[in-house]
Amino acid sequence: MNKMKNHCYGICFFISIAINILLCTGIYMYIGGARWGDMKQEISWQSSLALTWTEKAAAEAEAVAAAPCSGHGRAFVDRLTSDGQPVCECFNCYNGSDCSAYNPECAAVATSGDLTFLEPFWIQNAANTAVVISGWHRMTYNYAHGTKMLTELENCIRKLHSIAGNAVTEGRYMVFGVGSAQLLSAAVYALSSGNSSSPSNVLASIPFYWLFKDQTSFFSSKYFEFEGNTNSLQSKNSTNNRDVIEFVTSPNNPDGELKTPVFGGKAIYDQVFYWPHFTPIPEPSDQDIMIFSLSKLTGHAGSRFGWAIIKDRDIYDKMLLYISMSDVGISHDTQLRALKILETTIDEDGKPFFEFAYTKMTERWDRLTSAFSKSTRFSLQDRHPFHCTYFNETRLPTPAFAWVKCEREVDNDCRAVLEAGKITSLSGSRLSATDRYTRVSLTMREDDFELLMIRFTNLISLENGSLQTM
Repeated sequence: MNKMKNHCYGICFFISIAINILLCTGIYMYIGGARWGDMKQEISWQSSLALTWTEKAAAEAEAVAAAPCSGHGRAFVDRLTSDGQPVCECFNCYNGSDCSAYNPECAAVATSGDLTFLEPFWIQNAANTAVVISGWHRMTYNYAHGTKMLTELENCIRKLHSIAGNAVTEGRYMVFGVGSAQLLSAAVYALSSGNSSSPSNVLASIPFYWLFKDQTSFFSSKYFEFEGNTNSLQSKNSTNNRDVIEFVTSPNNPDGELKTPVFGGKAIYDQVFYWPHFTPIPEPSDQDIMIFSLSKLTGHAGSRFGWAIIKDRDIYDKMLLYISMSDVGISHDTQLRALKILETTIDEDGKPFFEFAYTKMTERWDRLTSAFSKSTRFSLQDRHPFHCTYFNETRLPTPAFAWVKCEREVDNDCRAVLEAGKITSLSGSRLSATDRYTRVSLTMREDDFELLMIRFTNLISLENGSLQTM
């Protein structure tokens, strides 16, 4: 009898174990099956979109980007032959269908503000910054929330400034524009007196970016006009009872100095070069109106995108009105590309981008100052080290431009002196300074910078001779 009971208990125990195993297996298979089902659905969704209408555009972009152009040119998807072949656009001094023909007598062109020295970084990050835009992408004027500014882009820009530590954005308004140029004009409009009997006087300190004068004069109205140099008005004490709007460029174009206002009134801060690769960042800028641009940060001048950070609601509303009246908002395609570019810029807290750009500019300034140290005829602007909060080190500024001075009394046109040495630069008078100065860009491609250094080295080596011997 006891043997039978023990036998029954054993059977029941094994049956219990079997049931538990089956239940656990069933639950696991159910959960695992659900997860696998979700995974299969995700994979199926991705594969169903991977190679449909994007295939042709992707193949075309890859083929154009692969065009070698002998390493001295670029091909672009917006310029193809009739049979769809890429066309090489050659760099300075190179020509031919594949850009292989070199002209050793050509001049080094150093007039532009293009940041093409950053091209290699964007080529390295091609996959992260590529944008394929569908034919039906955002065909309406507004985004879904009724505005003309992409919220994700605005958030990305605020994060960018927080990372770089160069501007206060918390509690501030933001306006997008067609590059910084449009925003400068919008800011003048917003700050103008609105009184036709006493128009606002727009001023800047010499040397200053030529667009301040040209654009303000071109759009001059009964409410504002370009008056000229801050120093001349200050010396005459002639700002009494005048409404003054001052352009403050910091770092300055062309000399890279961190500027402050001459007058304590209305000011528009052009801070497009206030980034760690051009200047140490001592502290976040916290001005009433601060203007930045994609072109002087990442080099994408052709995208024509800029932004203003504004304290006052009334000024913000007026600038927004100006943009709305002149352009009905900024291109959605441009905003999408800017978003992709800036997302890559801030990756890893901006370290890959800013270190690449700063290293390049440092190398160029080191080479330039070394060459100029052998000259008594030419000099560069003074650069003084100060602490950079982004890199957490004391360092020298590395401006986008060299502000070259011809020291000899007879050299009263420095641009012409450099031109005789096969260097094309921007005259000092174009920047409202004397022609004893000339602006030389340092942000060109590597080919062009190498040629610039060759031309400067040759010019300096001939200081004891005459220009006619060149």
